[in-house]
Amino acid sequence: MKQSLTTEKFQIRNLDCANCAAKIEKGLNKVDGVDEAVIDFAGMTLHLKASDIAGALAEVRRIEPAVKLLPKSNDTGGIEPGDVSGEADLKKGLVYLIIAGVLFVYQLITEYTAHFSPLGDFQILMVLSAYLLAGWNVLQKAVRTILKGDFFDENVLMMIATGGALAIHAYSEAIGVMIFYKIGELLQDLAVSRSRRSIRGLLAARPDTARLTTPGGFREVAPESVSIGDSIMVKPGEKIPVDGEVVAGTSLIDTSALTGESVPLTVNPGIMVMAGQINQTGALDIRATRLFRDSSMAKIMDLVENATARKAKTEKFITVFARYYTPFVVLAAASVALLPPLFFGGSFQTWIYRALVLLVISCPCALVVSIPLGYFGGIGRASKAGILIKGSNFIDVLAAVKTVVFDKTGTLTRGVFDVKDVVSVNGYSKEQVMEFAAAAEYQSNHPIAGSILNAFEKKGGKIKITDITGHQNMAGKGVTARYKKHDILVGNDNFLHHQSIAHHQCDFDNTVAHVAVDGRYAGYIIIGDELKPGAVDAMSVLRKSGIQHISMLTGDNQCAAEAVAHKLGLDSFYADLFPEDKVRIFDQIGSKMGDGEKIAFVGDGINDAPVIARADVGVAMGALGSDAAIETADVVLMTDSPLKMAEAVAVAKHTRKIVWQNITLAFVIKGIFIAFGAMGLASMWEAVFADMGTALLAVFNSTRALRG
Repeated sequence: MKQSLTTEKFQIRNLDCANCAAKIEKGLNKVDGVDEAVIDFAGMTLHLKASDIAGALAEVRRIEPAVKLLPKSNDTGGIEPGDVSGEADLKKGLVYLIIAGVLFVYQLITEYTAHFSPLGDFQILMVLSAYLLAGWNVLQKAVRTILKGDFFDENVLMMIATGGALAIHAYSEAIGVMIFYKIGELLQDLAVSRSRRSIRGLLAARPDTARLTTPGGFREVAPESVSIGDSIMVKPGEKIPVDGEVVAGTSLIDTSALTGESVPLTVNPGIMVMAGQINQTGALDIRATRLFRDSSMAKIMDLVENATARKAKTEKFITVFARYYTPFVVLAAASVALLPPLFFGGSFQTWIYRALVLLVISCPCALVVSIPLGYFGGIGRASKAGILIKGSNFIDVLAAVKTVVFDKTGTLTRGVFDVKDVVSVNGYSKEQVMEFAAAAEYQSNHPIAGSILNAFEKKGGKIKITDITGHQNMAGKGVTARYKKHDILVGNDNFLHHQSIAHHQCDFDNTVAHVAVDGRYAGYIIIGDELKPGAVDAMSVLRKSGIQHISMLTGDNQCAAEAVAHKLGLDSFYADLFPEDKVRIFDQIGSKMGDGEKIAFVGDGINDAPVIARADVGVAMGALGSDAAIETADVVLMTDSPLKMAEAVAVAKHTRKIVWQNITLAFVIKGIFIAFGAMGLASMWEAVFADMGTALLAVFNSTRALRG
């Protein structure tokens, strides 16, 4: 009988080596009962999906006994109070390095003042002490690796290189290489930790408490304890604990933690607010509409925490590359050490030294650490701007997007409809047209229905629910209902054609709701919608980012769609579409893409979810978007500005550029110094600077992705 799979996350402690992380990941994925294991080295998190969690954890202890795994709480987004670990180890390492450095300087002075005479027992003891203080943990890891039958990682390379240097009496080089290697590791760890702290800063918006309103007064509880419908009081300066609706009070709220927008938002009764936003000026009474685990803040924390678990192809390639690269380097070094002396009469000591230089230069740290860190930084940078990218793999896809297809209503336009005009014909008055339309739309939740009802009620109109029977919604067409013994139809042009109802012209620049009573045309209602602020600029920025084709899909009429497309300068648009038509048209657009080119779709509604799922990268407008669209999407924009789509593409391209800069930097510098080392033009000093210098340059370059 097949066991059920469990998904858990663990905080990783005592893991300071990217290659070791790759080994653990590889070993876990070979274990029976493990469906998937992914280590996010930048976030120090193990994502484990297995039927036997205990067996998987035992395998981790077997591979790396020093590593500790602590369960992470899903309620807190995975960030535990003790996450910032290793400070004590860092201080201890610094102390050891300082002592080793003092001994190293003493040894150098002794060596040169003695004019290179053989060292005495005391000097040799100083050399060994400095070497062990600087490299004890490197040697320890190397021995563990060898005992497990795995002879190839950077620790083994360092042990062979420095041990060989000691054997040929290159004491200064042996100690110096180990000291500078450890300094490089510490600096590398500091850079990675800095990036992790930046990501934790994104999650610091999580509210700690909620002030629950009860018959006996206010009571402070955890946000997880708040139920739907509970009343919450939020004072100025406090974080909103759960998603909800403002019932009483007016205030400015800071939304920057969720949306990246610096301008405060004014809220008053009836406005929806989200967990993590900060109340600034006035007390608010809020009715909870979602549990905390379903809130926007909880989703953001989960998305940011889990994003790097979905690795990009480049990350996977480098992991595999490093697995084969290191054994190749060891064989190449052995060839350099043995072949010239055996076949060309060279000095063993000279060629062994060159081989040791080759080993030091060839460590793959720069690639293995900096590339995941680059993606990690890109995801963090996007999150700061209110753009949630659900995986490193989607950064690569976004960077390759050449065609962007937008939904219209709620995506490019505000989706806030206002009745602009009412036209009546065939003996009906404007008031009658509005009454019949309001009655037919009374039980509909479509935005157009809401605008008609609001306009009717503002003029004093009232509809009795008892007068309405037989209401039916026709998706993508309109509604029908029976009202006061009349059969009412309200819908678009296609719906009237389908019902064979003769009516007026079809060419309107706005959304139009046609009204028919008892099969006879009564008139139409013109409903206006406006472009979102920044929509025009978004199209310009997208084109500057390399987007070659921008299109729009909408269920609105041809003329209204054409007016929007003209204002935005779109390359194409498709109107009068049913939800199933959107998928068909989208597939047609996608079939014209070239090799390696990707297509994105941006939408916000439930009817957009199927198209979002079909896109190479589906993008949902998060603040107004439906849950279905957000769950299906690969990227979620926390504000409803189309400019965020342009920013998402820019962040992806910037991140991708940094990743390839690191790859090029590592290969070029290492290639040059490997050639120099083999020809005897580089000593072990140059080797360690080439190795750790390249790693540090790549790591610090990766942090640029976080800064933008």
